[in-house]
Amino acid sequence: MIQNPIYVTQPYMPPLEEFIPYLQQIWGSKILTNNGPMHKNLEQELVEYLNVPEVALFANGTLALLTALQVLRISGEVITTPFSFVATAHSLFWHSIKPVFVDIDPQIFNLNPEKIEAAITPRTTAIMPVHVYGKPCDVENIQRIADSYGLKVIYDAAHAFGVQYKGQSLLSHGDLSTLSFHATKVFNTFEGGAIICPNAKTKQQINDLKNFGFHDETTVVAPGINAKMNEVQAAFGLLQLKHVDQAIARREEIDRLYRKELEGIEGITLPSLPEDTKYNYTYFPVLVEKEYPLTRDGLNNRLREHGIIPRRYFYPLISEFPMYRGLPSATSQNLPVAHKVAESVLCLPIYPALADEEVAKIASLIQGNYT
Repeated sequence: MIQNPIYVTQPYMPPLEEFIPYLQQIWGSKILTNNGPMHKNLEQELVEYLNVPEVALFANGTLALLTALQVLRISGEVITTPFSFVATAHSLFWHSIKPVFVDIDPQIFNLNPEKIEAAITPRTTAIMPVHVYGKPCDVENIQRIADSYGLKVIYDAAHAFGVQYKGQSLLSHGDLSTLSFHATKVFNTFEGGAIICPNAKTKQQINDLKNFGFHDETTVVAPGINAKMNEVQAAFGLLQLKHVDQAIARREEIDRLYRKELEGIEGITLPSLPEDTKYNYTYFPVLVEKEYPLTRDGLNNRLREHGIIPRRYFYPLISEFPMYRGLPSATSQNLPVAHKVAESVLCLPIYPALADEEVAKIASLIQGNYT
């Protein structure tokens, strides 16, 4: 058995002694959930940190997606990407909404706006793009198309915490954006998520829906769900927020090291950095092309033999799973770029605790030094 394997990501864990005072406050207040003081504080601090109008916290990112669709009353068909984590499409499935898959851009791997209009039908009500790896979608062209056809735009921004595009929060685009605070994310609350709301009225509607539809103690206004973030999660988020800038800075250093070590290796294509963007360095994907001596899966296996655990994000495509592959939009002919990227992508480890020596080891293995 390999000792101390290096995974693609690991959560940042602040010192335990920093967390204990938060737990003492929770125990002292005797409020464990239901919009307690930690929950309220984290929402306000995130509003300020992210520079957005309102934040509604959730127990996880999938519940945030489900509620975003509900509050906007999305139905019928929604245009989305096959190159994402399966929760993107599952949130549609749970609302009996038909996902319509559109191919991705070959450079940034996000939904390709040039393919969207041809997929619009009379049943289309929304577009759900994903800021894959935290890189901004073509938000201007997506919004132009949405406005032309009267469609809503919901961004799955699970990877995009803290990302700024052209001087403003990337999360301000579209009708709603949702975040994931899962343990593998740049900012985490163990499990967790959020909806970025444009105004207080929308936030109140979302708050009702995430609490079974209760508007007050005796009034239920909609068939909501239990999606509330508890106080321990919120407390951990408050602590994480104190360290997140330092964590992102370290991720940037690791990104720079990878680029230096891997530059010029035939058959290894490095990701381009987004322009006009303050990036969060949430993932480090590479494409393993046919010129490389090993296949993508061969390199994946070789790294694992040496204790490196990369991930093939996102393989297979969502459109390949049994519940979606029968859709007309799921055919490989409709998604050639997405299939090519999914079959060649490999995400390398990147997280604040990853040492320079470990980055050098990973790069050396990719360079072909297997001993």
